[in-house]
Amino acid sequence: MTVARGVARAFARATQALRRVVGAPDYETYLAHSRAHHPGAPVMSRQAFFEARLAQRYEKPGSRCC
Repeated sequence: MTVARGVARAFARATQALRRVVGAPDYETYLAHSRAHHPGAPVMSRQAFFEARLAQRYEKPGSRCC
């Protein structure tokens, strides 16, 4: 593995971890999961994925301050 490839991989993992911490959906992880566990099934577009995750996040009842 080249140094540049190692740095790129580390950056991608750090970005993914940061997204998990702040609760941002990760489209690439969704695609990888869909390909691995649901081959042949249609996948959402990037826009549809983010809209579905946003709706899912705010439709959940729970305790919130605002």
